[in-house]
Amino acid sequence: MKQKMALVYCLLACLILSGAAEAKQTNSPVYKDPGQPIEERIKDLISRMTVEEKVWQLSQYPVGINDNDNNIIDVVKNIPAELGAILYLNTTPAVRNRIQRRAMEESRLGIPMIFGYDVIHGFRTIYPISLAQACSWNPTLVSQACAIAAQEARMSGVDWTFSPMIDVSRDGRWGRVAEGYGEDPYTNAIFTVASVRGYQGDNMADGHQIAACLKHYVGYGASEGGRDYVYTEISPQTLWDTYMPPYEAGVKAGAATLMSCFNNVSGIPGTGNRYLLTDILKKRWGHDGFVVSDWAAITQLVPQGYASDKKDATLKAFNAGVELDLGNSCYDSHLLELINEGKISMQRLNDAVARVLRIKFRLGLFENPYIPVTTDEERFMLPTSLATAERLAEESMVLLKNEGEILPLQDAARIAVVGPMAREKWDLLGSWPGHGSGEHVVSIYEGLEKEFADKAELLYARGCDFENGDTSGYAEAVARASEADIVLVCLGEKRQWSGENASRSSLALPSVQEELVSELAKTGKPIVLILSNGRPLELRRLEPACQAIVEMWQPGLRGGNALAGILSGRVNPSGKLAMTFPYSTGQIPIYYNRRPSARPNQGQYQDIPAEPLYAFGHGLSYTEFTYSEPTIPTGRHAVKRTEKLTVEIEVSNTGSRDGYETVHWFIMDPVCSITRPVKELKYFDKQLIRTGETKTFRFEIDPLRDLSFVDGQGNQFLESGDYYVKVKDKQLKIEITD
Repeated sequence: MKQKMALVYCLLACLILSGAAEAKQTNSPVYKDPGQPIEERIKDLISRMTVEEKVWQLSQYPVGINDNDNNIIDVVKNIPAELGAILYLNTTPAVRNRIQRRAMEESRLGIPMIFGYDVIHGFRTIYPISLAQACSWNPTLVSQACAIAAQEARMSGVDWTFSPMIDVSRDGRWGRVAEGYGEDPYTNAIFTVASVRGYQGDNMADGHQIAACLKHYVGYGASEGGRDYVYTEISPQTLWDTYMPPYEAGVKAGAATLMSCFNNVSGIPGTGNRYLLTDILKKRWGHDGFVVSDWAAITQLVPQGYASDKKDATLKAFNAGVELDLGNSCYDSHLLELINEGKISMQRLNDAVARVLRIKFRLGLFENPYIPVTTDEERFMLPTSLATAERLAEESMVLLKNEGEILPLQDAARIAVVGPMAREKWDLLGSWPGHGSGEHVVSIYEGLEKEFADKAELLYARGCDFENGDTSGYAEAVARASEADIVLVCLGEKRQWSGENASRSSLALPSVQEELVSELAKTGKPIVLILSNGRPLELRRLEPACQAIVEMWQPGLRGGNALAGILSGRVNPSGKLAMTFPYSTGQIPIYYNRRPSARPNQGQYQDIPAEPLYAFGHGLSYTEFTYSEPTIPTGRHAVKRTEKLTVEIEVSNTGSRDGYETVHWFIMDPVCSITRPVKELKYFDKQLIRTGETKTFRFEIDPLRDLSFVDGQGNQFLESGDYYVKVKDKQLKIEITD
């Protein structure tokens, strides 16, 4: 009897426990259940949030780089537990976890924060600036570099990067050309997609990927005179045919977020521009992530004359379509008040919160709010990461001039290495160097020492500083040059000369650098000019004095090795310019895809040439490539607008070295109801061609995609008539029929 009663009690206990567990499971919030669809989780979470909790999700606070385990406690105490986002300037996983724990354990609903940072061209392993990357014409390699940056960032506590910057710009005086992919919309679009895929991968929740952010939406690169933050006058036509394509491509590629621009776009600042942020981005393109303001861009609606005060700026930015407030302290100060006044609807508030939560769910932050605590050695500068950085530097460097095939250096026994850039490290990192350190940079001189050890003697002299006008070092530089067989002159820009708030009135280097070359030229020794900079330069006084010019850009950690390999011939240069080098600053704006002139032979400046010094796509190799005439294998030159066709061209390596060649395919539409650029890049392909080998390059043309144009409302159209496909100086006519 006792055994039977014990069995009954046991069964009752099991039923009670089972029922309790079932009840607990039933009462568990949907938003905490990873098995539920994300949209259902968002809906459930928003239904549980107070208005105040929703407002807090829409602000981002910075946590400084000097925060450490000794002072982070006080910092954490000052961060609202319900805060939506952190601008994370640290690299320590433990610090991030401590901040995140406040959100997860001290807020009512346990909503994780998202941590963002400017990972522009590397986190700790710094690779070349974006303008240089475009000159590689290797999107796959750029994607790999972005994946490395994502891995280092995510393992250090960063979930989200304010990158890529995809502002088309034709004015090198604007310092931020260093951060973008040059003057061409198509080029920017291709590298946008490559970087988004590198950062985000196939699954942002896998612990090694981060959310991308397209910036600065849109037209920031059109700043008048290249001056930062100023007005941009952009017609609807130019907006759509020049500045929108990279953003549309990035959105289609799945970019998680966008950043609103500083600039005033034809009278309506981007941060308050509902047409751009809502009508186009959200409704037309269907973007379901969020828009973050640029730093203090909401507050800046006041000096721009668009808002009367911070409260008014909050109202206009939020209703225009900016979801997250970075560096303004506007939303946390005024959003609740505006909601209570009925000036901001609950529908708009809920939509904004849903957009922020959606990215957090996609990043897996609700399931994995904390990151593993790892060492620097486990996260940073892994051998494969450094190899990728060096390879990208090699492919980004452009051989601009090589008179008499003076390069590569084959027989020089004594090499003079002169100039202020020769031993510099920090300046090779470029603007926005992330958490990179100068101590990890291979300088030009160090790269040469390693490359030419036991092959040539290096004779060093600094010669001059970057800009102070002191010429006292000229004599030593001339002496070293006189003793050498060849002179490498290493000039360029300091790191801070390009990037944000780094506009310059002239693209010429300071006269103290130019005059150093003039003094060295008097020795009669051949001169190879090495340039490290973040923008196209004016070289008209330097070019005649130099037998060779190598543009190494700001190449990151392994630039010295990459340059040395090119100079020795171990690496055959393959870079080609993604932005025009003008003959003089006075030619600006000058870019390859301009509209045709009413009088092509008139209207030019009378005191300078009409053509640039080095055009878009220019770049030399140590071998020779011969191009055949382009052909259509089917022989059909006339096709309907819905039919596709293939154009082919054979490229042969007729030189003595293996080399990579990039084929740029342009199209031309000589007559259109809306005038078009003289030519437009529509495809490019880079392949290794070994000496004596011939490769066939193909352009698969979809007329609706590749031959169409866009009107001032963003509508694509394709007209019947003649078109031309152009490769170098060769072209082929095709016809589109009804």
